[in-house]
Amino acid sequence: MKKGFLFAAVLLVAISFTNSASAQTVKIGYFDENKVLTLFPDLAKIDTILQSYAKDTLQDEYNYTLKSYQVKDSIYRKDSLELSKRPKALQLSTDELNQLKYKLINWQQYQQEAMQQKQGQLLLPYRQKVFAALSEVIAENKYTWVINESALSEYFQHSIADNLAIRTAMKLKLPLPKEIEDAFRVATGGAPAKTAAPAKKP
Repeated sequence: MKKGFLFAAVLLVAISFTNSASAQTVKIGYFDENKVLTLFPDLAKIDTILQSYAKDTLQDEYNYTLKSYQVKDSIYRKDSLELSKRPKALQLSTDELNQLKYKLINWQQYQQEAMQQKQGQLLLPYRQKVFAALSEVIAENKYTWVINESALSEYFQHSIADNLAIRTAMKLKLPLPKEIEDAFRVATGGAPAKTAAPAKKP
């Protein structure tokens, strides 16, 4: 429902803009970053790096945090009577212990956020390439609005010619499935790519 409303709102703004005094033609395209990212041939290496990061770096951090908590908890219990005579020291020790305990209890969430951050770092160069190419596509084809494909109404047939993920992939020379490339060429007035004819037998 929200997706349909958003698309209708964008369409209404576009229509209003068309009827304005400037009489500028409004051209709306849609885009999905992930559909372009998955086309990079070497993207699989990111999964390998992430698995290694989880197994080595994050597991080592968990083991270190657990060991630190166990040591500090043991010292805290042993010196609690002495610490009670020094309120400031007791507060510092309690806070430090609670921070480690909180991290361990919420380790799954911490690990997930760390993995997402690492993935973002690894994907950044690819995203930069994608959005640089997308900017060129928008300028070259004079698109006025670009909306996320997920915001489009599922009850409306959207022209494949306005799928900027396809145009961006082509700009980056990324491999597209043949049926998608052919459908796009037909929709934009071009001929489907020809399949090489089998060689004749001598």
